This record gives sequence, structure tokens and C-alpha cells, in this order.
Amino acid sequence: MSGIYDDGMIDALRAGAASVLPGWGMGADATVSLLTVSENATFLASDPVTGAKLILRVHRPGYHTRAEIESELAWINALRASAIVDTPKPRLRSDGTLVAEFDQDGVSRHVAAFDFMPGAEPSADDALVDGFFKLGAINARLHEHARQWKRSVNFVRKSWTFDTTLGANPHWGDWRAAPGLDAENTALLERVCSHLDHKLAVFGMDNQRFGLIHADLRLANLLVDGRHLGVIDFDDCGFGWFGYDFAAAISFIELDPIVPALKEKWIEGYRTITPFSNADAKMLDSFVMLRRLLLTAWIASHPETPTAQEMGTDFTAGTITMAHSYLQAEGAQ
Repeated sequence: MSGIYDDGMIDALRAGAASVLPGWGMGADATVSLLTVSENATFLASDPVTGAKLILRVHRPGYHTRAEIESELAWINALRASAIVDTPKPRLRSDGTLVAEFDQDGVSRHVAAFDFMPGAEPSADDALVDGFFKLGAINARLHEHARQWKRSVNFVRKSWTFDTTLGANPHWGDWRAAPGLDAENTALLERVCSHLDHKLAVFGMDNQRFGLIHADLRLANLLVDGRHLGVIDFDDCGFGWFGYDFAAAISFIELDPIVPALKEKWIEGYRTITPFSNADAKMLDSFVMLRRLLLTAWIASHPETPTAQEMGTDFTAGTITMAHSYLQAEGAQ
């Protein structure tokens, strides 16, 4: 692993995470092991005496403020209190706070902790179709809650609009820096962006279409335990189009032949809870294209992560393939 999350950095973050464990009631004997590295570094803390387990999320600097992290955890607690979704409980520290900090070479690192939730990431096979029926219903409940929940005046989360995804102020960097992207295909993706910008503006952002969303319900953030489907990692939650949650759910498998069936089942599950209009359904492919371009930008701006290193230029090539198909389907080729 190279870059910001090289082995030395992981060791430093592991030590920092261990240093704040006493505030969550774990002793010096607790072990801290790396689980994943993506936007953040996530560790599993285990107490060999009590058997207690805790998930520690060490935040990447310069992405979320402490207020944004606390707002995410406030929404999770509200969702849990209303039994909207099964997601791990954020753990309070002994001083009554939800977020710890440690200094790492002069940089303040925020840490949040969650109860351990059993389960495994679902596989992209035929069984996933039934899972997307459940996921559609979960999304509908999340969105209904978001429409009705009275947020604190201090609540602050990022917005996922065209401007902040593919436009002038992107949260995840510029897709034009994607590995393997030449001038011809840059022009192709510029046409896609122009089309999406116009189409999203026409679609609009009223409260039936745009609000607080999870924004990253990809397979890695779902936990299957028997017939139960749990949801984790609200780190990217913010204000976006409700249909975008479907697009996020098929991240990295957009070209799989199973996707049309997943879309059909997601819509079917969603409609068991609340209406989802035909106009909304027709926008899903555009949200998928938006998300794919956003992921292309993420890979370009996060080259140190295992995901970006694994995907590389092949992911850019897949984005180009999708762009051709999308413009042709939209009659905009």
C-alpha cells in the first residue's frame, strides 16, 4: 500500500485509535486490527477479557468536520430510535460525546465508534435480486424518515448535486484526472456531463425527489445475516436525489447483466412502502451514470487506496463503455 495509507500510516492510525479506546470502556489489553481502507480507515477493537467488540472509524482529514460527523451520528440515532433500519449503534464515550480525537503528526484525527454487527457483504449473484427488493423497501423507509424528521439547527451534511459531484465544486475531485483517459474520451464524458447537468436541472430538487440520503449503499455497506439485511457506513450521507441511492447500490457492478433485474426489484420493493413515480424510475439510469462518473473521480483522487489500485485504467474503460451506451439510449450520441 502506498501514499497516505501506507504501512507506516496504518500503524500510526492503529496506535491513535488504541489511545482513545479507554473513553469507550476498553482497556489496555484490547487489540486493534485494520478492517478496511477507503475514504477512512476502519479498525476492529477486541477486548480479550470481556470479548467485547467495537468498530472504530478513523476519519480522513479534510473531508468531514466534527459537526458533520456528529450530524451523521444524530441521524443514525434517530433512525434507530424509530426502528427504520438495522444499523450499528454509535457508541457514547464516558464523557458523553460521540467523537474522539487524537493528534497524528500535527493533524487532528476524528474517531467514531460503533457496535459490532455480524454479517457478510452480499455477493453479486442471483440471490442479490431478492436482496434488492428488501433494499428498495429500506431505501423507501429512509427517505420517508428524511422527509419528516425535524433536524437540529446544528445539523450539517454535504449536498450531492451536479455541482458537487461532476461540476465546478466536486467533493471527490475531477473525473478528468482519471487514469487512462485520453482527449477523445474526455470529450465524450464532457458530453455526458452536459447532458446530465441539463437533465437533472429539469428533473428538479423538490422534497419528493431530493433530501437526506445514505448516498453509499454499495454492497460493501450491506450486511447479510441469514435472511436479515443490515446497513452500515453513513459516512457519505447528505442531501441528494432519492433515486441516487439505487445508483450507489450498484457501484462497481454497473456493467453486470444482473443490473436490470436489480433495478426492477429495487423499484418493486420501494413501492411497497411509498410511491415511486414512473418519472423517478426513468431517471435511475441517469443517476447510475452520474454515480459512475463520480466514482471515476474518486479513483483518480484516491490513488493510495486498495480500491483505486485494483480498479485502475480498467474502471475508466468501463466508464467510457457506459457513456457510449448511455448517450445512445438517451438519443444524445
